[in-house]
Amino acid sequence: MQAICVHNYGESDALTLETIAQPEPQPNELLIRVQAAGVNPLDWKIRAGYMKEFFPMPLPFTPGMDVAGIVEAIGTDVKAFQVGQAVYGELRMGAYAQFATAPQDAIVLKPKTLDFVQAASVPMVAMTAYQGLFDHADLKPGQTVLIHAASGGVGIFAVQFAKWKGAHVIGTASAANAEFVRSLGADQVIDYKVTPFEEVVQNVDVVLDTLGGDTQARSYSVLKPGGILVATAAPPNAQKAQERGIRAEMMNMKPSVSLLEEIASLLDSGQLKTVVAQTLSLSEARQAQELSQGGHVQGKIVLQINA
Repeated sequence: MQAICVHNYGESDALTLETIAQPEPQPNELLIRVQAAGVNPLDWKIRAGYMKEFFPMPLPFTPGMDVAGIVEAIGTDVKAFQVGQAVYGELRMGAYAQFATAPQDAIVLKPKTLDFVQAASVPMVAMTAYQGLFDHADLKPGQTVLIHAASGGVGIFAVQFAKWKGAHVIGTASAANAEFVRSLGADQVIDYKVTPFEEVVQNVDVVLDTLGGDTQARSYSVLKPGGILVATAAPPNAQKAQERGIRAEMMNMKPSVSLLEEIASLLDSGQLKTVVAQTLSLSEARQAQELSQGGHVQGKIVLQINA
């Protein structure tokens, strides 16, 4: 089969398209004919070696966690799936390939109303947004939430989930993406290139920070006492949070099949939508990760593999 391989950590040229052996499913695994693989910022961070202390990978490895495809074969202990079913889910690694194996407890049936490319854009970012807002921040109806990078992969789902919950939603985005973010349900959009958000936002209950750095440092001041900052990209400053009487947590998304099923139901009922920014081929994996690394993408980049 064709697959992207990483033999050494490095820049995007570390991604090479190779012919390797097709994997065999273990007793509790599915073999998936991959139709599409989502491209996440975590993918290039792992490739670059930034995550090797927290997320060690044996070299060589095939990148990619978001997968959508068709069940090609099942292990002897798999009872819940049949060959030919359309599925999606979250792998530990290996989605940038024509075939991938996955534990049966990492995969669910694909949302019926989405094609494979759309489905592959969902798992990591949707579960991150949901868990950040609800499991960590315990966002409630009527509360106010500030979502940074609201037009990005996590941001588009966070805006929709927060609005679905009945929160007042403020998002930061460029002027070019402002109307798009409003269309997702944001009540207010701040052009971060023109207006420092901390000058116009005060007393919010929750900040969802997907950026870290200076954006995170400026976010503590906008929270009301007892509010919470949930970070996805960089650990927050606990001392600074304590001094301001707020909470701050770094989150790590935990894959959940029950959550994937709930997200699929919301997508199929029209209460949630995904946005694919660009679709590229498996041979264009380098370009896809470069686009992701550059940021400013409206939605998700997806590799279409077995068309």
